[in-house]
Formats: sequence, C-alpha cells, structure tokens
Amino acid sequence: MKGVSCWLCAGVWLWCGCQTDLERMLDQKKAKPFAASPVFSDGKAMRAPPEGTVAVSARLGPAELVEGRKEGRYVDRIPIPIDEARLERGEQRFQVFCRACHGPLGDAQSPVADAMELRRPPSLYEPRLVALPAGALYRVISEGFGLMPSFAAQLGIEDRWAVVAYVQALQLSQATKLAELPEDLQREAAPWLK
Repeated sequence: MKGVSCWLCAGVWLWCGCQTDLERMLDQKKAKPFAASPVFSDGKAMRAPPEGTVAVSARLGPAELVEGRKEGRYVDRIPIPIDEARLERGEQRFQVFCRACHGPLGDAQSPVADAMELRRPPSLYEPRLVALPAGALYRVISEGFGLMPSFAAQLGIEDRWAVVAYVQALQLSQATKLAELPEDLQREAAPWLK
C-alpha cells in the first residue's frame, strides 16, 4: 500500500506542477524605455539612477591609471611602482593570457599563432610595438585591437600594468647587446649564448 500512495502523491505533484500558467509569463506588464508612464508624476517610465550611484562599467581613479592616458595623450611611463614581485606577476599573467598567441617570449612563435591564417599576432619586438608608449600597450590589453579581444574582464588594472611592465622588460631584454651588460651578468649569460 505504501508504494501505491507514493505513486499517487507523485502523480498529484506532477499534475499540480503542469498546471503552471506559462502564458502570463509571456505577457508581463512592463515599461519600455522612453515610453510614457502614468505611475510617475513626470510621466516618464525610464528613471534616472539614484544620486551617488556609479555604473558597474565606470572606471574609478586617475585617467593615467585606469585609461593609460593623461590630458588626451598616452602615458610614457607605468603609473604604478614596478618591483620584482609585480614584474613576476606580469610574467605569470602574460604566460596565462598572452602566451598562446604571442608565444612564450613574445615573438609570436606558437602553435596558435601558426594556425591563425586570417591575421597572425604580431611579434612584440616589431619596431612599431617597441616604440609604443606604456599607455598604448595598456589600452590594447584593456580594449583589444584587431582580432585580439579585451582582457579587462580577466585582468585587473594593476595586473594589466604588470603585463605592460613584463612586455617592456621582454622588449628591452631582446634589444640589449651582451657587451652592454655589467660584467657579472655577461659572465652569467655567456654559457646560455653558446
């Protein structure tokens, strides 16, 4: 008898669940933007945001930090302090988000880059990219460029600047001649260059 009552309860439960009126969900009353509304005294359906609120998409902070620009020009220098820890963070974020297309050294040598027939990602050592100010590199990471998407959702402001610092360090490392290094670094580098 227990089995029958369980089946009976399950049947009643299913029958009640199937009686949901889905049509009323399709025809909900709502106000459309810019439409008139008798509900509010000004007759407008669209309301202004409450005073003091900030849009989720709003960037907070000085323009040089959050946009890479100051007075309409790209900043030449990174506006946050760069130390060894931040540079290592930039390398780690570069390896996670940039390596697939730009290669582990930034030279665009990667399987993903090789498969990109429409447009290969550029080598970060191209003279036009080496000449870019820090703010322009930051903006490309933030907003994307060409086929490269924006990484603003994946990388916070400080992480984006850390990646810029790492890219600039990569560019500098590839442009520096062995003879320009201090003697102790020349001795350290010599075995790797054979």
